[in-house]
Amino acid sequence: RDSRVVAVQLMRNHGHQLALTAGLSICRGERILIIDADLQDPPELLPEMIALMERQDADVVYAQRRQREGETLFKRFTAAAFYRLIGKMTDVAIPPDTGDFRLVTRRVLDLLLAMPERHRFIRGMVAWIGGRQVAFPYDRKARAAGETKYPLSRMVRFAVDAITGFSVVPLMASMTIGWGMAVIGFAFALYSVIGWAFGHVLPGWT
Repeated sequence: RDSRVVAVQLMRNHGHQLALTAGLSICRGERILIIDADLQDPPELLPEMIALMERQDADVVYAQRRQREGETLFKRFTAAAFYRLIGKMTDVAIPPDTGDFRLVTRRVLDLLLAMPERHRFIRGMVAWIGGRQVAFPYDRKARAAGETKYPLSRMVRFAVDAITGFSVVPLMASMTIGWGMAVIGFAFALYSVIGWAFGHVLPGWT
């Protein structure tokens, strides 16, 4: 009923990050607030975030969690472990204990939307863009209603997308394993041929 509110209806469930990208693609403002709808991230912090952005002449103000109410010990532990792990594996300084809750400028949003990735990790992509990015510490509240739509399997897939999208470590590990297996295979083949030539292996086995 409010003409200022625009909803984007996707043709199917494309996941959180692509849905967020669809919403961002129609934003027209000079300052864009990214926030989930479950009220764990309080929208009333927006004026303070805008004031911090103007004071610091910042391109991004990212909300950094001091406390996470209503979350299990397992969720807090895995989230902390993920941010520490990706911090060790990538050259991009992704701030720990942050989500997508952030305020960005038009310039940053235009650069973000120009990036062609399909498997997106938006908080990492924003960090990769650079510019002046400042933290806004806050206490995250418990969910107001409903239950999370992020089961463990989706959290793992999200983490894998983030790590493979921002780190060459998995690629280098697969190359190292591949070369190692190739060397072992070549050595074994050489051993087999020499053994066949000198009659040290079972007939027919080679």
